[in-house]
Amino acid sequence: MAKQRKQPKKVRADFRKNREVRTRDRSQTQQFASESVDEDEARGERISGKGRLSRKRTIVVSQTQDDGSLQPLAPDVDLATCLPGRVLRVQGLHSTVEAPDGRIWSCATRRLLKTLSTDQRHVVAAGDRVMFRPVGDEGIIERIEPRRGILSRTSKGRQHVVVANVDQMLIVASAAEPDLKPHLIDRYLVTAERNRIRPIICINKIDLVDRGALQATLGVYGQMGYEVLQLSAATGMNVDRLRAALTGRESVVAGQSGVGKSSLLNAIDPQLKLKTREVSRENEKGKHTTTTAVLIPLACGGYVVDTPGIRQFQLWDVIPVEVAGFFRDIRPLVDLCQFPDCTHTHETDCAVKDAVADGRLDGRRYESYCHLLVGDLA
Repeated sequence: MAKQRKQPKKVRADFRKNREVRTRDRSQTQQFASESVDEDEARGERISGKGRLSRKRTIVVSQTQDDGSLQPLAPDVDLATCLPGRVLRVQGLHSTVEAPDGRIWSCATRRLLKTLSTDQRHVVAAGDRVMFRPVGDEGIIERIEPRRGILSRTSKGRQHVVVANVDQMLIVASAAEPDLKPHLIDRYLVTAERNRIRPIICINKIDLVDRGALQATLGVYGQMGYEVLQLSAATGMNVDRLRAALTGRESVVAGQSGVGKSSLLNAIDPQLKLKTREVSRENEKGKHTTTTAVLIPLACGGYVVDTPGIRQFQLWDVIPVEVAGFFRDIRPLVDLCQFPDCTHTHETDCAVKDAVADGRLDGRRYESYCHLLVGDLA
């Protein structure tokens, strides 16, 4: 018996607001009643008042699309005319894509992908696996494959996907110039836990401070099972350990401006020759050297994504009730509270607050939790 061929799967998709056709002018009826209008011309005009209700489009999607996921729709493409690729960089309207044979293509994005309604700030991100159609010396991205390992943040109420499809995140902070910001590290750790990315905490410029003064803060992260590396791009301290952690992996380097992300990558692979700049002496803030996320192949094997420095990292797709579950030190205490919906802020008989009072839970980590709960997510 012949195997039945699967029928293409069709879905109804919304358009972006700026791609919708405008609804009819509501004043046309009053204008018709007050002015003389040619009846023959009026009969030939067809006006619809459905507005946004009819602004949908039927598209054919891949049979592998997961209905229950939050992934963007993956339109069906002609595999005979398309090639798989990896987005190395997104700059303006064009993306730099690497084909399996190593050739680099400059690709535009298919109009359908840009017109579909989505919460994303940009449709394509560095690290995306795509299907693109070669057209002469350039290409057109026809489909974006389902993502995993996403680093994203909230930007003007929308999702800004910084990078996609990574295995681990190097959370780079500096011991000085600029000063260490543990609360920013905590935000990155929540994102790593949320998206199941392995985090590695990297403290750069360790040669500028007394290492003993940082043991209390860094020891808290070590007790939770996070890998913590004390590094110095200037002296080469523990650069070999960082190179070993990157070998054969797909990693993203994240952190605020001026902490030395590009300097560490140059120390790992001198052939990269990434641009670096000194920290401002007036305010000890970093200057933006890296302006866009770039997927870089390493000589030791694997890829690394150098990202622009971010001074404020606002979480995306995290609701208040989930926050405690993304803190490794708070998560085991949640079920011990008296109330199942305890927010661990003002309730009585709260196991989390009791642990802070007894010294079993670090007070600074609890402050970071409260700031996320009543600040960004309130």
